[in-house]
Amino acid sequence: MTSITRRLALTAVAAATFAALPALADEKVNLGVSIPAATHSFMGGINYWANQAKKDLEKAHKDLKITIKTAANAPEQANQLQDLSTVTKINALVVFPFESAALTKPVAQVKAKGAYVTVVDRGLTDTSAQDAYVAGDNTAFGKIPAEYIAKKLNGKGNVVALRGIATTLDNERMDAFNSVLKNYPDIKLLDAKYANWNRDDAFKVTQDYLTRFKDIDAIWAADDDMTVGVLKAIEQAKRNDIKIVFGGAGAKDMVKTIMDGKNKMIDADVSYSPKFIYDAIKLTAEARLKGEKLPATTIIPSVLITKDNAKEFYHPNSPF
Repeated sequence: MTSITRRLALTAVAAATFAALPALADEKVNLGVSIPAATHSFMGGINYWANQAKKDLEKAHKDLKITIKTAANAPEQANQLQDLSTVTKINALVVFPFESAALTKPVAQVKAKGAYVTVVDRGLTDTSAQDAYVAGDNTAFGKIPAEYIAKKLNGKGNVVALRGIATTLDNERMDAFNSVLKNYPDIKLLDAKYANWNRDDAFKVTQDYLTRFKDIDAIWAADDDMTVGVLKAIEQAKRNDIKIVFGGAGAKDMVKTIMDGKNKMIDADVSYSPKFIYDAIKLTAEARLKGEKLPATTIIPSVLITKDNAKEFYHPNSPF
C-alpha cells in the first residue's frame, strides 16, 4: 500500500469513528418533567413554575422539547416515568419524586436507558440512580424553626411536631430539628407525627395532640399548608396555651400574616420556594443543550422570615 493510499485509508477510518461519536451539544433535548399533582398549595406552586419553565425555555431554545407529567400518587408516577422513557423517548429527566423509596427503582430504570436524570427536592434512597440533585436547604429548614422556638421559649417548654411524607428530605428536616433540641434539655418534644403536608391531615393530627397533651407551648408544622390545619384545630379547641406556631416554606398567606402581625402565634417562617423546580428544569435543559453536566448537588438556601424581611418573600400573584 502506498503512503498516499495509507493516509487516505486512515483519514476515512478517523472520519467514520468521529461520525459515530455522540454529538451531545448538537442533539435535540427531549426533556421529561415528572412532578406530583397540585394536591395542595405548595404543589400548586411546583406545577405553576414547571409550566412556566416549559413556556420560557421552549421559546428560547428551538432544539428543546419539554413534556410535563403530574401524578396523584407514587404508583401513577412510576407508570408515567416508564411512558416518558419508552413512548416519549426522553433523553433527559427532571423528577420530583412523590416518595423516595417507591420511586428510586423507576427513576433508575429511566437512567439505565440513557437519560440524564436530575432529582429535585425529595431525594432517592440510592443516589446512583441520579446524575444531579437540586433542592432547598432541608437542614436549615429544620434547624431554623428549632432555634427560633428554643429562643422564644427561653429554653423551656413542651413542643409537638407535624412531619410531611416519609422522604429523605423529611428525615433531614426532622434530624436537624432534633439536633438543635438536644441542646435544650428543658424543652420536651412530646410527639412528631406525619401529616403528609396536607391541611386536613394536619387538622386531625393536631386534634389528637390537643386531646392528649394539656400543655403545649409550641407547634412546628413543617409546611405552611399544614399550618392552616393546625390553626383551625387550635381555634376549634379554644386552646390559649400555645405560644408559637411555626410553619415552613414561606407561603404568601403566612408571609402576609407575619407582615401584618395578624396572629400572635405566628411571627416567623422559613423560606423554601417552589420556584426551585423552574431553576432545576432550566439548569438541566441548558446544560444538556451544551452537552454538559450539572454539579452533583445544588442547594438553594433556606432563611428565617420575620417582619423585618417579610416583604422580600411576599409574592401575591403566586399560587403559593
